[in-house]
Amino acid sequence: MPSRYLSFRCSVPWLVLLLQALLLLRSFLGFPGVSDTYSSPSSYPGKPGTLLGDPCSSCALGLGGSGEFQDVTHMVIFGFGFFLMVLRRYGFSSTGFNFLLVVLGVQCSVLAEDFLVFLRGEQNAIGMESLAKAVVSMTAVVISTGAVLGKANPVQLIVMTLVELIFFYVSRCINGTFLQVPEYLTMMHVYLFGAYFGVALSSRFPEPPPGLDKNRSTPKSELFSVLGTVFVWVFWPSFNSILVHSKEKVVLNTYLALAVSAVAAFMLSALTSKDGKFRMAHIRSAVLAGGVAVSYSAELIQQPWIAMILGLLGSVITVLGSHCLQRCLNPALKLQDTSGVHFTFGLPAVLGAVAAVVLRVVEDGIGTRWNELSSLGYTALFCIGAYCQTISTALITGLITGLILNIKLLKAVHVSKYFDDQFYWEFPHLSVGF
Repeated sequence: MPSRYLSFRCSVPWLVLLLQALLLLRSFLGFPGVSDTYSSPSSYPGKPGTLLGDPCSSCALGLGGSGEFQDVTHMVIFGFGFFLMVLRRYGFSSTGFNFLLVVLGVQCSVLAEDFLVFLRGEQNAIGMESLAKAVVSMTAVVISTGAVLGKANPVQLIVMTLVELIFFYVSRCINGTFLQVPEYLTMMHVYLFGAYFGVALSSRFPEPPPGLDKNRSTPKSELFSVLGTVFVWVFWPSFNSILVHSKEKVVLNTYLALAVSAVAAFMLSALTSKDGKFRMAHIRSAVLAGGVAVSYSAELIQQPWIAMILGLLGSVITVLGSHCLQRCLNPALKLQDTSGVHFTFGLPAVLGAVAAVVLRVVEDGIGTRWNELSSLGYTALFCIGAYCQTISTALITGLITGLILNIKLLKAVHVSKYFDDQFYWEFPHLSVGF
């Protein structure tokens, strides 16, 4: 490796080894009152219902077999790994670092889940449910990684993973304990938390120089990115339904929303481009908007046309948001969203949150309860508070994490080395004259 590139031999391997040793030690010793035996989802005890539903019964009864878990794993590792391959000189790092963060973060997430169970004084066991929650939680980290793609080195990404998982679990505890949000729904906040955590985090990194052209894509990198998008699209119904009880309804609503958003993405791309041609950047982002927009309300939707409208609106807000944010808001607010996670996941998640509040109020208001305005207002207030709390926590903790990642100890990358695989990976052909 050329001397102008730093070596991470004394940082990354030892950091990973230390974390893995701690995880193994915890697995061996365990927490008091937490069982480290394997169990099936049906063995989890339920809890009394809350304002928005039963926080545990849906999770415990919803996980069906290992097929859905494999779908979600394919989506997070393979789908998002290729989805992030949008930069022309950052393909190795996009897929390689994503895989490293997922396999390491899932173990840390299981540890965090057990620690929360220990704090609540409950009994838990390592099973498919806890593993599924860990993989779903890692989606927030993967989304945030897209915002700082090409700017953060492996040490910074590992630290970001650990810190974000902790803050995400804190946000989940607040929503579940104080705002009475069902546990499966707190898991679906990964889109909101991941997008706005990443946006706030990216604002703390130095801006790349104007003449740097490594942050653009090529037809080859766009093709790989769309390949990952297709895999994410295919497995998204399993992702939304893995922790819920009404699986068939959630899968149907999610698929319809995804299908409409995909059709609308092609339509809007042709309408908004100057020459009337399709833009791959629009397709890559907007086809997923329906799955995000319907994630909070898929179990509440009783009519398919509602899911289809959400898919259409999600695609519209993604395409229009990409124009407005990249040209107007991003320069003004100094946002550096490399792969566009804000308008791909953040804005559709906000739309989905608003739709979920409306559907929840309508559902509770059917019949005589329309006369009980105080009860409806109470429900709406708690729903809105949960989403606002998630966004606020993500923004504040993202800014704090961004400050932490830029300390000298973590070897922040110089702006001239942004978006470059050669800073981290061996390229033998460069040394033999190819």
